[in-house]
Amino acid sequence: MKHTITAVRARQLWDSRGRPTVEAEIELAGGSIGRAMAPAGASRGAHEAIDLRDGGEAFGGYGVARATAAVNGAIAKALVGRDVRDQAGLDAVLEQLDGTPAFARLGANAAVSTSLAAVHAAAAAEGMPLWRYLADGRKVRVPLPEIQIFGGGAHAGRRTDVQDFMVMCPRAPTVRRAFEITADVYRAAGAIMEESGRLAGVADEGGWWPLFTSNEEALETLAHAIDRSGHKAGHDVFISLDVAANELSHDGGYRLPLDGAELTSEQIVDRVAVWTAKYPILSIEDPVSQDDMAGMALATERFGGTVQLIGDDFLVTNAERVRRAAENRACNAVLVKVNQAGTVSRAKAALDAARELGWSAIVSARSGETEDVSISHLSVGWDAGQLKVGSFTRSERMAKWNELLRIEEQMGSDAEYAGFGALPASVAAAHA
Repeated sequence: MKHTITAVRARQLWDSRGRPTVEAEIELAGGSIGRAMAPAGASRGAHEAIDLRDGGEAFGGYGVARATAAVNGAIAKALVGRDVRDQAGLDAVLEQLDGTPAFARLGANAAVSTSLAAVHAAAAAEGMPLWRYLADGRKVRVPLPEIQIFGGGAHAGRRTDVQDFMVMCPRAPTVRRAFEITADVYRAAGAIMEESGRLAGVADEGGWWPLFTSNEEALETLAHAIDRSGHKAGHDVFISLDVAANELSHDGGYRLPLDGAELTSEQIVDRVAVWTAKYPILSIEDPVSQDDMAGMALATERFGGTVQLIGDDFLVTNAERVRRAAENRACNAVLVKVNQAGTVSRAKAALDAARELGWSAIVSARSGETEDVSISHLSVGWDAGQLKVGSFTRSERMAKWNELLRIEEQMGSDAEYAGFGALPASVAAAHA
């Protein structure tokens, strides 16, 4: 009886860009409550679930009155009286209510906030932290973080073509130590920017605003920052890139304005391959656009044996797209964004599909975020192995990193940092 849903409600709150977002709240007969907020992306793939916005002049068209009304109306009516532990069943109801593959009618922001609120309520009813509830008795690890140092692309006025310049610390003994190393690199990068007269604040996800003359200059500066921090590039600290090439797609090819380049699919793969040979790059996300299967297969052939090759817009947290990519020998990792899929169950299905293939998985935030820490718990409870939140600044980012520290502490002597074990086997073997 304590697991029966008695109330579902939603409210408009605000995200890290000062735009409206949806928070859903689910109350159970036993008095437990679960809450969750929907994030929003700036760099969005054509195949991902669609947020419902009001349009018009209010809030620049980003209002969520219709999405909150959907939760308070049709969704609440359909979920009240159901067992909150039946996550798959609840998410199926959301899909049926909407009736479109991308949640275009009720809104992915309504669906994802409700879906996440349900799993929070279920964990609360059991008196467990969410990660432990999701683990369901299994041994799980503390994830390897990917942390942004320079933000570019759609997150920084397209000051660089590459969207994220990040670092990873797979040799750290704990996630606490990984954060300490990253903080050193972040400070060093800021000092370099200040000394060169290029310090201009931070981008959407908290990384330094990139005032560079080329994409490779950003890579050179990041490598310099790692060395200046007192840590060793390619040993203590590796580089991770989100090219977000979907944003660079133009007339069947790719346009890189900062580099003054117009490239074919093969040429952009060639350019990224040069970077992987020159710099200590461990992971690359979306080196080609969302529908460039041949390009992704070429990238996988060229450097997928030594570099984690992640599909974001390319896979959109979709299990079927993961399997189709594998059939074409494209990618070896999936980025998992719950709001990209629309529900917790869909996101978990994509992660499970990747795991069955021997791929790695990275649970990820969005550029428009909130103080909601759900993804910290998902990354641990699902034993995803990796977490990508943004940079090492701004409270909507730090809330999630800090939650990992609490989880690591809760695990006590059972805490195991994923490190190299989170990567595809061939990639880990190449660098370990």
